[in-house]
Amino acid sequence: MPSKNTRLVYSTDPDVEVEPRRQRKRKQKPTRNRPTLPNDGVVRVFLERKGRGGKAVSVLRGLQSHPEGKKTLLKQLKSKLGTGGALKDGNIEIQGDHRDRIVALLEKMGYRAKKAGG
Repeated sequence: MPSKNTRLVYSTDPDVEVEPRRQRKRKQKPTRNRPTLPNDGVVRVFLERKGRGGKAVSVLRGLQSHPEGKKTLLKQLKSKLGTGGALKDGNIEIQGDHRDRIVALLEKMGYRAKKAGG
């Protein structure tokens, strides 16, 4: 009685055809579809913790500026807040929960800003 597992593991017979292994379908990570922000000229300051080991990060989205302008704004915010930060995917990320201070600083600089998210 043949077993259900009839896959050939090794053979010295040159006439035996080996079936190619089936390609396993990998489960793809679901992509996070963020709703698009309205293009109304308001800089929104979010707080994110997911995917960062529990560390809080303030994220500025909706900033209408060229990359060089974003870099200079990032440098100013980092120096005034005394913390680290980065420019990722066109968004400014500041380490820590500094939303209130960031909104106040942006309004002093002439930006329309508000806290967003939870």
